[in-house]
Amino acid sequence: MSTAPLWLRVVRLLRWDKPAGRLILMVPALWSLTIAAEQQHQPVPLDLLGIVLFGSLATSAAGCVINDLWDRDLDRQVARTQDRPLAARSLSLGVGIAVLAVAGICAIVAAAYLNPLSFGLSLAAIPIIAIYPACKRFFSLPQLVLSVAWGFAVLIPWAALRGHLDPSTAWLWAAVVLWTLGFDTVYALSDRPDDLKVGIRSSAIFFGRHTPTAVAVLLGLAWLSLLVTGLLTQLGTVYLGCWAIAGILWLWQSWRLHQTDLPDSLYPQLFRQNVSIGFILWLGMLLHPENLSFLGGFLP
Repeated sequence: MSTAPLWLRVVRLLRWDKPAGRLILMVPALWSLTIAAEQQHQPVPLDLLGIVLFGSLATSAAGCVINDLWDRDLDRQVARTQDRPLAARSLSLGVGIAVLAVAGICAIVAAAYLNPLSFGLSLAAIPIIAIYPACKRFFSLPQLVLSVAWGFAVLIPWAALRGHLDPSTAWLWAAVVLWTLGFDTVYALSDRPDDLKVGIRSSAIFFGRHTPTAVAVLLGLAWLSLLVTGLLTQLGTVYLGCWAIAGILWLWQSWRLHQTDLPDSLYPQLFRQNVSIGFILWLGMLLHPENLSFLGGFLP
């Protein structure tokens, strides 16, 4: 039994001690809000920005707890996850359910602040988030389910600001789904030996020896989808420069994955690098004359 204080065990349950996973969910929401604001020729309302960030944090927290509740017995058999609070029994099942209830209420309250379309999309995301952990038991590509859930981080903010969805949203959504499937497949590589032993399915197992090529294709398609998004929304040359940098970094990742005798530490490293790539792309979206008003008009 852990001697860490209760609050620290809850922090670990919510993965707040590992901010990369929280930030990488916020990135698509920031992309969406920033581009939607440019399309509206208006600054992003700061209250909406706060609600979206709070909602993404609450949703991420709820998703982590749901995952750990489903997998508390399986996690004990996987090296990377065996120390998670529910798996290690340092938190009881009751505490996990209580934390899930609080996180879920916070997410619903945030969604209720939005317009009916955004609220409806928020409700539509709930069953997908809830079923994802179970998919690892019977579906060969559970990361695809996670990726679709991740895509709601684009749809909800866009609908909240614009009141409707359009082709630009679809391309941005596709980019996020493909990107997420790519980087989460990389992340799954570190667990592949243990997953095979305990019977957990993953995209890294599904693609097998072709995983590096599959990741390269997924990231390449995400990169092209982001190009189409930028052209449709006229994000400009700064964005295209950042898009090119992202492409170079993804190309390097793909090349690296094709090498032999890779250390297990490489996979989380590449995952964290994708957080940086996401923010590089966001910077390119921000550095557009329309989107500099993101700061609420405080800049000249």
